[in-house]
Amino acid sequence: MTVRYDDLSVEWLGYATARVSAVGEPVVYTDPGRYGVLDDYWARDGDVVVVTHDHHYDPAGIRSVADVDATLVIYDAVDAERIDRDVEPIEALTADYDVVRVDDEARVDVETDAGTVTVWTVPAHNEPDGPCANDDGTVPHPPGFGCGFLFSIGGRTVLWPGDGDALDGLAELDVGVLLANIGGGGIVSDRHTAADLADRMGPDLVVPIHYDTFDALKADGEAFAGDVASRSIPVALDERSVER
Repeated sequence: MTVRYDDLSVEWLGYATARVSAVGEPVVYTDPGRYGVLDDYWARDGDVVVVTHDHHYDPAGIRSVADVDATLVIYDAVDAERIDRDVEPIEALTADYDVVRVDDEARVDVETDAGTVTVWTVPAHNEPDGPCANDDGTVPHPPGFGCGFLFSIGGRTVLWPGDGDALDGLAELDVGVLLANIGGGGIVSDRHTAADLADRMGPDLVVPIHYDTFDALKADGEAFAGDVASRSIPVALDERSVER
């Protein structure tokens, strides 16, 4: 199904891939691809595509969603040579798309035929003394490895916080729609900390994503929704993609 909120539409396609659009406005995709979530999906309607870090860098996924005139906003630490998968280098994408590299404190105004999308980046990482840290302080997503994205569309701001802990600074953002990362598994924030973040943030709507793609990301979306709703925060599930 597609979650609709006023003129805004959010479709979770699986893993970290969400399609966000509004009537007569640009289309934004978050972290497209991997684990078969875009098998048989070839929309190529994305005006803006954002990529948070190495784990979510999938050029084939990007090509399946990006319009010919798309702008790709890619975190500057993403490095194809470091990735243990056979992926195209980012330089190959620059031949077909406008590619903008960003740090975790950037603002980019992307001009499209359907209007302007303003994209801001935010830090995304696991704290060395946080819930995802090993005994020696090592973490799956150290500082500087990735970012999150806040973007404007349909008169609202949408936050995809990326992979990491529910960092305190996120609660200070003015967020209309939170794409909540609830996968847990010692990799990212779990559904409980994500619900606490939503409570502190107070968005207009919460849509959980990035869970149930593989065993380590198992989470109870309905329990998360119930937790968030009990805090008087609107929440909607798009669980079609969980069944892939």
